[in-house]
Amino acid sequence: MPCPFCHPENIITSNALAYAIYDKYPVNSGHILIIPKRHVSDYFETTIEERTAFNELLEECKELLDYQFKPNGYNIGINCGEVAGQTIFHVHVHLIPRFKGDMDEPRGGVRGVIPEKQKY
Repeated sequence: MPCPFCHPENIITSNALAYAIYDKYPVNSGHILIIPKRHVSDYFETTIEERTAFNELLEECKELLDYQFKPNGYNIGINCGEVAGQTIFHVHVHLIPRFKGDMDEPRGGVRGVIPEKQKY
């Protein structure tokens, strides 16, 4: 099966090394993926230049989401490896807007990847 991120559609914004699209299966309205143009499976295989490109787009996309959706917070995450939940092996950064009341108890944030460890 061809990589869905190697031939992107509906790009929101881009720079020389990365681009951003809306997630096809969003956690919340405005959920964005930031993806390197180079096919690379894992964040730890990216270059410093690609990481800088990710960060530039994270800032740009946050401004866009602040304007369009006015979220109360954000989660930023990367799944590295199948056991971490990665299903598309072309690295991508999730920028997920969070809204007051979108879940009953958000405390623990990204710790929720292992639900019994979220509450502490």
